[in-house]
Amino acid sequence: MSVVLGIDVGGSTTKIVGYNGRKKLIGTLQVKAADQVTSLYGAVGNFLHLHSVPLKRVKTVVLTGVGASYISDRIYEIPTYRVDEFKAIGLGGLMLADLEQALVVSMGTGTAFVRATKDEVVHIGGSGVGGGTLLGLSERLFQENDIAAIEKLARSGNLNNVDLTIRDITNNNVIGSLPPEMTASNLGKIKHTATDADLALGLLNMIFQTVGMLAVFACRNDAIKDVVVTGAMTIFPQARDIFAFLEERYGVRYVIPDNAIFATAIGAAYPYLDA
Repeated sequence: MSVVLGIDVGGSTTKIVGYNGRKKLIGTLQVKAADQVTSLYGAVGNFLHLHSVPLKRVKTVVLTGVGASYISDRIYEIPTYRVDEFKAIGLGGLMLADLEQALVVSMGTGTAFVRATKDEVVHIGGSGVGGGTLLGLSERLFQENDIAAIEKLARSGNLNNVDLTIRDITNNNVIGSLPPEMTASNLGKIKHTATDADLALGLLNMIFQTVGMLAVFACRNDAIKDVVVTGAMTIFPQARDIFAFLEERYGVRYVIPDNAIFATAIGAAYPYLDA
C-alpha cells in the first residue's frame, strides 16, 4: 500500500507524518538537527525505520514550512510537492478538529493566525510572541532553554509572586466586567522572593494570554468563534487552563486537538491523500 509523507521543515525542527492509502495515520515523528536539510533527511530516514515502511512504498512527499525553501530537488527521487505553510496550517487545524471553519492559531517560534474554511485559507496576521519568546527569556531569567524542563518547572509556580492582578490595583476588587483574578500586568509584580518556577509560569501565562486575546480580537467581528490551537507550544498543560479562563469570558471556543504539534505537516499531506 502506498504512503504519503507530510513534512513541516521548521527553522531547527522537522515534523513528519505518514498516511497510507486508506487515509489512515501511520505515525508521527519530530527531529531536531543543526540545519534544515539534515533535519529533513534524518526525519524521513528515522520515520521509515521506526514504522517499518520500505522506501519504495512512499508514493509522495509533501513539504511545507520555512525550511522547505532549502530543498529544490526530489526527496530520494520520490515525487515531491510543496504546500504554502499558511494553507497547511489552516487545513491541518480543520482536519484535526473536524471542523468546517475555524481560526487556526499555530504557536511555534512565533504565532500565526489563519482564518480557514473548507474553501479558503487566509493568513490574517501573526505575532512574534511564541516559543522563541519563551526560550529566550527563560535562558536569560533562569538559565534554562529546554522545553520539557521549563514545563516541569512551571508546574510548581505561583502567579501571585510575579503578575499584577485587578485585585492588586483597586479597592473595588473589580474594574468593569473584569474579575479580580484577571491579569492587569504580566510580570508586573515580580517579588524579590519569586522562584524560577514562578518566573517560568509567569512567562507561560504571558505568552498564552497574549495569543489567546489576539485570537479573541480576531474573532470579535467574525462569525467564526472556534479557535483551533496548534504547534509546539500546545505541549504545555497550562495552555488549556489559560484558554479555558478566556473562553468563559469572551464567547470563543478554544480547541487543542490530538497531534496538534503535527498539524502543519498533516495539513501539507491532506491535499494529496486522494492522489
